[in-house]
Amino acid sequence: MDYATIKLIHQSAVTLSFAGFLARGVGMLRDASWIRHRIAKTLPHLVDTVLIVSAIVLAWLLRLTPTNAPWIAAKIGGLVLYIALGLVALRFGRTKTVRAGAWIAAMLTFAWIVSVAITKDPRGFFAALA
Repeated sequence: MDYATIKLIHQSAVTLSFAGFLARGVGMLRDASWIRHRIAKTLPHLVDTVLIVSAIVLAWLLRLTPTNAPWIAAKIGGLVLYIALGLVALRFGRTKTVRAGAWIAAMLTFAWIVSVAITKDPRGFFAALA
């Protein structure tokens, strides 16, 4: 596959991943029963696998590494934070308030990761503050 196709797959997976996280967060806040069904627990892992594999392929095609492209390192760090916040929001948060706070923080982290990808600047949207 060529770069443009992989990039489209990656961007589509980003969109699906965020939409799924948004929906599961709303479902969690509303105590919806569908978020406990197998498909709601399995599909996000499939989408996120496509997302990560396509990111690795893009980085490989462009010969980007965290050492020669600091924005890649920033995205990886942001991804780790996003995953941790997502786990608190959807699984380990003890109260709905904690879960909601982690969910909002995760979505803001996601937005920052996207801004890093768009700007190719490790500061992402925080660069506007400088």
